[in-house]
Parts: sequence; structure tokens; C-alpha cells
Amino acid sequence: MPKCPFCTIDELRLTIKGTGFYVIEDAFPVTEGHSLVIPYRHVSDAFELSQQEWTEVHELLYRAKEVLRASDPSISGFNVGINVGETAGQTVMHAHIHLIPRREGDVSQPRGGIRHLMPGKGDY
Repeated sequence: MPKCPFCTIDELRLTIKGTGFYVIEDAFPVTEGHSLVIPYRHVSDAFELSQQEWTEVHELLYRAKEVLRASDPSISGFNVGINVGETAGQTVMHAHIHLIPRREGDVSQPRGGIRHLMPGKGDY
């Protein structure tokens, strides 16, 4: 079985370090600044996180948002996403939450956001 890349993360990649979680830039970013909030504890997906862990996820998402906005004033929105299972596109079976900065004009029609994952569902 291959090693989990999030269990053996290089400390130099950490942008924010929490008690039970850390934040890194995504290795395959959707937009500049795309970040991941990842638990140190290995769990396969976000549904395995405790309520206490979700509290820290929220705190780190907020901190990462503030850091990104301070470093790039062109950021005017965010998508927060979680993939659970291969069918939903999860490729690393270690829980992680995506924080994706958005900028005015980065797509011609942002309405529908993540609904665009399924063709035709974003237009309503």
C-alpha cells in the first residue's frame, strides 16, 4: 500500500499549523492560493472528524481566508469543498478540506458555483 502523502508532509509546506490540523497550498491548485486544511490524525474522509475537530477546521479555514485576502486583495470570494470517496473525486484517502480563492472574472459566469461539477446543473 502506498504511503499517504498527507501523513508524511514536509513541514516546510505548512502555511498554518494548528493543534490537530495544518494548512498547505494544494499541489494541483484550481486557482492561485488554493489551500487544504488537513488533520494530523489519519482518517479517510471528513465524515470521520469529531465535532471538536470540525471546530478547529472552521478556525483554520477562517485564518487561511484572512491570510490569503491580506496577501492578495484581488480575492473577492471563496469556494470551500470536500470530496468524500472516489466517486466524488477524492484521490487522497486522508480527510482534507479545500479552500479555493475566487477572483472577479476568473470564470465568465460564476453563478451555480460547485453545481458546475455536474454538466447543466449550474445554470438555474
